Amino acid sequence: MNIWAEPRGQAWSYQAAYDLVLRLRARTGLDFDPHWLRHGAATRWLRDGVSIEVVSKLLGHSSVTTTSATYGHLTVEDARAALERAGWLTGREVTW
Repeated sequence: MNIWAEPRGQAWSYQAAYDLVLRLRARTGLDFDPHWLRHGAATRWLRDGVSIEVVSKLLGHSSVTTTSATYGHLTVEDARAALERAGWLTGREVTW
């Protein structure tokens, strides 16, 4: 949100946000891209159990397929935890 420049109280433009990133990169010496934060946030939301439909909406995607294919950096452990939360893995499964 713009608090120092016009239009005050409005969302930042893409250019304003990226300008901040460029200044932070120059000041810290850290090479990062704001898009990495988007990927990290989406993955965290999915791992924390936020539904794919909600994550897709938050990211502005028109399809959950895009969200899943691009941002769903989930591991086998993530899948197992989701199945356990859903009651599918109870510890009484048949093992070989």
